[in-house]
Amino acid sequence: RRGIDRDIVTAFARAKLLYEDAEYHNAVFVGTDADGVARHAHKRSTNSEGKAFRLNVEGSNPKHSFHHIGTDGRLYVFEAPIDLLSYITLNPENWQEHSYVACCGTSSHPVLELVAQHPEIKAVYLCLDNDEAGQKAAGRISKQLTENGMENEEKITVINSDRTDNTR
Repeated sequence: RRGIDRDIVTAFARAKLLYEDAEYHNAVFVGTDADGVARHAHKRSTNSEGKAFRLNVEGSNPKHSFHHIGTDGRLYVFEAPIDLLSYITLNPENWQEHSYVACCGTSSHPVLELVAQHPEIKAVYLCLDNDEAGQKAAGRISKQLTENGMENEEKITVINSDRTDNTR
């Protein structure tokens, strides 16, 4: 339903950051620590009927959610892994050069962890949902980043949880 580009899915699958669970056929998005050890897993149903099932697997460390680290010093922040993949699908040019993180909710922990681990990140772009929770989180995360001396933009692109074409 999202129309995520096959090459993007393949890139994350080959990096062992995305797979389909055998029992329920959920998409599982894996987050790793600085050493590449899996520390977080987020499941999302692939069922296109009804409300989508989403959950962070029990025992996951929220600091290490689903992410990709690039080389250009820019970090794009999303609430959900599917939003991250949707954004890359809509903006595929040199996507590997950028860094991305999905908070798997609205927590600032994964953003602050990546900024601390990767001093090459110089700018953060908050691409959270255009709803009350997403916008409150964008304001909160922006304030935390500013307090830590990090340049950031609160709203460059808004991804609606049901569509990939809600940009501004």
